[in-house]
Amino acid sequence: MTTAVERVVLLDDEGRSVGAAPKATVHTESTPLHLAFSCHVLDPRGRILLSRRALSKRTWPGTWTNAFCGHPSPFEAIPAALERRAKEELGLVLRDVRLVLPDFRYRAVDASGMVENEVCPVYFAVADDQPAPAPDEAMDVRWADADDLATALDAAPWAFSPWLVLQARELSPGGAISGAAWRGAVT
Repeated sequence: MTTAVERVVLLDDEGRSVGAAPKATVHTESTPLHLAFSCHVLDPRGRILLSRRALSKRTWPGTWTNAFCGHPSPFEAIPAALERRAKEELGLVLRDVRLVLPDFRYRAVDASGMVENEVCPVYFAVADDQPAPAPDEAMDVRWADADDLATALDAAPWAFSPWLVLQARELSPGGAISGAAWRGAVT
């Protein structure tokens, strides 16, 4: 039995699809622009789920970040990819999924020289169950209070993924990281 090769959608500078490539070949020191998504998962009490990336991850291994990120397959709608990755990475079923930063885009280089270069719409979702992380995706998970997370991101942004810090800034009123970034996300 053969395993399907995971592929990502390649984009031009305007964010239009220009093809696809195997995911294993995309993240390098010269990563092409590609489509991704990022999801902040909250529990019914409004706590934010953080995950610590597995040490086997190609970019930012061992780094604390938002609940999960991923790449839609070619011709896969992002909401379907969100549901798929939530289940695969964290064993979670999501509800109340909503798009909060449709135009988020970033480029960042980790300490090893690996590059992330993504158009990455950002979503909020709620999960009622406890996560069961896949070990090849997340080595640890924690629920955090919004204000505590904002304080940590502001005091030590280097301890978190750059996309989490950038997203928190964009989600916060006035761009100064605050717990308001996640408040009201649970309805």
